[in-house]
Amino acid sequence: MKLEELNKRILLIEEEQQAQLQLAQSGKDDYAWKRYKQISEHLIDWGVPDAIAPLLADIAVLSLIALIAVLTDILMRRLLARLLRHAAKKTRTQIDDQLVRYGVFTKLAHAAPALVVYLLVPLWMPTQPRIIGGIQTVALLYLLLIAIMALNALLNAAVDIYRRFAFASQIPIRGFVQVIKIIASALAVIFAISLVIGKSPTLLVSGLGAMTAVLMLVFKDPLIGLIAGIQLSANKMLAIGDWLEMPKYGADGDVIDISLTTVQVQNWDKTISTIPTSALVSDSFKNWRGMSESGGRRIKRDLHIDLATIHFLSPQEVDTLRKAELITEYLQEKQTAVDRYNTEKKIDTSTPVNGRRLTNIGTFRAYLVAYLRNHPEIHDDMTFIVRQLEPTPQGVPIQIYVFVKDVRWANYEAIQSDIFDHILAVIPEFGLRAFQQPSGNDVQSLLAHKTVQSTPPTNMQ
Repeated sequence: MKLEELNKRILLIEEEQQAQLQLAQSGKDDYAWKRYKQISEHLIDWGVPDAIAPLLADIAVLSLIALIAVLTDILMRRLLARLLRHAAKKTRTQIDDQLVRYGVFTKLAHAAPALVVYLLVPLWMPTQPRIIGGIQTVALLYLLLIAIMALNALLNAAVDIYRRFAFASQIPIRGFVQVIKIIASALAVIFAISLVIGKSPTLLVSGLGAMTAVLMLVFKDPLIGLIAGIQLSANKMLAIGDWLEMPKYGADGDVIDISLTTVQVQNWDKTISTIPTSALVSDSFKNWRGMSESGGRRIKRDLHIDLATIHFLSPQEVDTLRKAELITEYLQEKQTAVDRYNTEKKIDTSTPVNGRRLTNIGTFRAYLVAYLRNHPEIHDDMTFIVRQLEPTPQGVPIQIYVFVKDVRWANYEAIQSDIFDHILAVIPEFGLRAFQQPSGNDVQSLLAHKTVQSTPPTNMQ
């Protein structure tokens, strides 16, 4: 037994000398080799066979490295997370809060165990260069994955922080951020492939030239969306919060998101319409932002007056309408001007067709102008028109074209309804009647009236 142990010792010494010679030739330190030999010797002293001792030594070293890596990961994540959360609560800025919320630092903490593995494996396992290279490659791939995840989290946090600024809705950056993510992911894939095959990334990049046509076909929609997004942002054609109307895609509501390839619109019925970004450049759409920014929302509506009710005002009707405070001054000035003209021209006023006279429809238009001018919700410094349009089979249209101060939809509709409630109710006061198509009840009443008139009276006995 002593002779066999002596031979084993001699073989170990020879192997150690050869390994030290190789390390000296390569310029490496023999610290790792000494520690590795100590582990092997301890295993042999414990009765482990010589053929299995190196393998068990490798397993022991790998297990120790893995344990250190796990402990480092747990320590970094827990310690770093607590410190950052505590620090973020004390600061007034919201930037660090968003970084903590999206887990930027937590994801970076996952890089610590990979660094531990990458650095310790060549120091503690000098006998397996292939295994060392493989483990280090896996560690680098893991580091690359962590870097991409941390970059995505950082970009998401940047988008959220950017949205807090007042000008963020005018210049959306989500499309640009998605482009950065795509480019970063593509570069990460190239670096990962270069690590696995052991080739320079420049060779892979140069080889992509032959695949340009394929890439253009695969990424056609993102590229078109990128160009369209740049045009939308550069020309300020669309921003988050704008009221977009695009009947082709059933969109009529507020823009809630602008991404690389799509624009999402929340319609007034709370449904979501998704529009390709490129369609907003190639097709027409209506953006109501100008209306919102101007502070006025347009009312454009026609009132159809029955032609049969239009006539000259009699002196009695003029006296009655003078009681309306909004047009008292108008009627006085107008009547004075009419009388002066007729007197100067010596007009025979016994016939209505001679000279100048006031009409009920003209006076009604003057009343509408006075009423709207005095309305507190109508803009005086924006377009203000009350005009008569060309007569139609439905009567004479009186068009009201004014702007309301409140641009909010519900308030705008309420103001418009109140205005026309009053106008429709006041029309008969001018001897006018709003035109309305005959309904079934009108026809029945007419027939019943004719029937009564055509029925001969019954002789009483």
